[in-house]
Amino acid sequence: MMSHSAAIDLDAYFQRIRYHGSRVVSLETLNQIVAGHIRHIPFENLNVLLSREIRLDPVALQQKLIHEQRGGYCFEQNGLLLLVLQSLGFEVTPQSARVRIGSPREFTPARTHLFLRVHLDGADWLADVGVGGLSPTCAVRITLDREQATPHEPRRIIREGSIYYHQAHFDGQWNDVYEFTLEEMPLIDRIVANWYTSTHPDSHFKNRLVAARSGPDRTRVTLLNTEFSVRDAEGKANKHTITSQAELLSILTEQFGLVLPPGVNTAPLWQAAQFS
Repeated sequence: MMSHSAAIDLDAYFQRIRYHGSRVVSLETLNQIVAGHIRHIPFENLNVLLSREIRLDPVALQQKLIHEQRGGYCFEQNGLLLLVLQSLGFEVTPQSARVRIGSPREFTPARTHLFLRVHLDGADWLADVGVGGLSPTCAVRITLDREQATPHEPRRIIREGSIYYHQAHFDGQWNDVYEFTLEEMPLIDRIVANWYTSTHPDSHFKNRLVAARSGPDRTRVTLLNTEFSVRDAEGKANKHTITSQAELLSILTEQFGLVLPPGVNTAPLWQAAQFS
């Protein structure tokens, strides 16, 4: 059976995220890896819209996110980070969640999100490089009712009954990012959820184009269909409407580093962006 250390090329991964720091198990190492990952490996769903299979095995994750210089969504992003952290010796557990961004509490979203729970120095930390434009740019301690600073938005964890809520502070208020119960999400559950997310016609990843990455000085860049947005250090979003397929592909390349191989039919991307 292949060990975790043999399954991941750490040198190639660290080159991809431009990380040159320590590989010692520590909170500082974890935070720097998370920050580098989110800045250099964009969140995106291009392959879903192009009807390409989303695979979660170590070879496929490295091929796409590292060697092909692409991005992905939570099962790919946090799946790769899981391999990296395990290889370094971190005690880490994959966890399931329900994304709640923009959803009222009375609505129950599907349990189709993966984040990582890292146990370090007697405490548990949430690490998540796969929740799009709200991916926390450092680890967040899983402790209740305490505002925590990050390189970007403040975060906190609250609990109501048996449910924990990961929240971010922006637009002048606390907003739900996702809910969780600290239930582990083994590979088989990730495979099933990934199949739904990438193929079911009701999955929002099948019906809209998204891309996101963090930038320097508290900035973020995001793409939702034809709306390209740059959020500045004060949290103000400067928005631009994309008007052509050529402009869309240019923004994907210049702002997110996403270049598809020659010959790929990119029309489905523009169609999804226009008609979602």
